[in-house]
Amino acid sequence: MAFYRKKKLQEMTPWTDNIPMGFLSVSAADKANGSPKKGDMIAINPKDTSDMWLVAKDFFDDNYEWVTDI
Repeated sequence: MAFYRKKKLQEMTPWTDNIPMGFLSVSAADKANGSPKKGDMIAINPKDTSDMWLVAKDFFDDNYEWVTDI
């Protein structure tokens, strides 16, 4: 196993019922844990804004901190 640190900031937005799920990747593990749900975040690939994936609330809370709004 190896550890890596991200070089850039990650653009994210809170998950809401209004986000079309057909455009969003959600892992089987997250689905099994009840996601998408309130508190989950949506990460957005800055080079391809159609590439979005769910970040479960617990993982987000453990691994991310707010930096800035644009």
